[in-house]
Amino acid sequence: MNADFPPRVPLVTRPVGIWETVGMARRNVLGLIPQIAVHQPIVSGRTGIRWHMVMDPDSLRRILKERVDDYPKSETTKLILNPAVGDSLFVAEGAHWRWQRRAMAPAFALRHVTALAPVMTAAAEASSDRLMKARGPVDLFEETVAATFEVIADVTLSGDSGFDRKAVHHAINRYIAQVAKLSLLDVLGLPAWVPRPGRAFSGKDLRRMKAMADQAIAARATVPARPTADLLDLLYAAQDPETGRSMTADELRDNLLTFIVAGHETTALTLAWSLYLCAFDPEVQQRAAAEAGLALQGRAATADDLPALPYIHRVVNEALRLYPPAAFLSRTARAPDALCGRNIRAGDTIILPIYALHRHHLLWRNPDAFDPDRFLDTPDRYAFLPFGAGPRICIGASFAIQEAVIILATLLARFRFETVSGQTPQPRMILTLRPHGGVILRVSPR
Repeated sequence: MNADFPPRVPLVTRPVGIWETVGMARRNVLGLIPQIAVHQPIVSGRTGIRWHMVMDPDSLRRILKERVDDYPKSETTKLILNPAVGDSLFVAEGAHWRWQRRAMAPAFALRHVTALAPVMTAAAEASSDRLMKARGPVDLFEETVAATFEVIADVTLSGDSGFDRKAVHHAINRYIAQVAKLSLLDVLGLPAWVPRPGRAFSGKDLRRMKAMADQAIAARATVPARPTADLLDLLYAAQDPETGRSMTADELRDNLLTFIVAGHETTALTLAWSLYLCAFDPEVQQRAAAEAGLALQGRAATADDLPALPYIHRVVNEALRLYPPAAFLSRTARAPDALCGRNIRAGDTIILPIYALHRHHLLWRNPDAFDPDRFLDTPDRYAFLPFGAGPRICIGASFAIQEAVIILATLLARFRFETVSGQTPQPRMILTLRPHGGVILRVSPR
């Protein structure tokens, strides 16, 4: 592997059969992406089902915005996610998705996101304290998981100690191992009603996580209104402005779990990869640390500091480009269409390999290199999709960016991060794009 580039996923350079496809997908979904996908706008094939990988921004705009109802999430996606988050905002389609989005939008308005910044600042301080006490190399992925869970627990449940970070993360890991991997039946395109033996149960850890959420919701019903609302309060009060509909207890639980799981996992990954990349390129790290040091003057970052941290923001964007947490998405064509001049049939699987899109040679200069300054120019809106786009863009995108910049700036201003020989994280995706082996770095005070 070229030492000039941070770690990459080896892409497929030859045709593979069904059994090999299943094996590759279960080890690392990104291993299914052919090498040609980073050079061509669309790649099509058949592996039990007809599929099309789309890397063309105009076609992605059509899928994600112009004809979003004709490209719902694939049955495989729903089969994987439903046991964990039910029919929440992330999974729902059509009218059921629309009313939830309308009801929840006010909770993620800019004023609410900005008001949550002190929680992020406190988490950055706590992370800094832990790193100051650390001895020897540190797994920064474990640390960023701890930091972002503190944030999500406080903003969703006002720090309710009934939600155990280790239990939740253990449940996520077990869920990925037991349920989230593709099966042969998925690859063959068998309908959803055909049982997938590996998904016949969600496991005791997932049931425990749901029970914790149910208990938090039940307890909140007896608590008087408070002057400062957390996310659970806002979800309780959420109503569709068009229909007046509110969430049932199950809908509350499923959406709460969606935000708890996605809200800390994805930002933890962004931070861990950002810190690794800064350790990989000491010049970038020094420049980012200098910017943060000048802006912060020894204190932890706040929302007011964000305008003074443009380079840190570019580092975060570049980490999201190289290692997008949701790096491989799939849709099912509901109606005939044409993409890049290719006929799409109803029932075809449409794959959005965000990992390949973000490293496409027709869209990015030197795409495998770590170069935060590429974001001095605004990329095509549909060439950079760490949070999706169109009406289904991630509702928590501004929350995640604000959190990542606040924590990253605080840590870079106070610590120096260095790689450890023989400890290179490998990008591996089952449900999210994780650093296999952890992000092991030496950490020292500046």
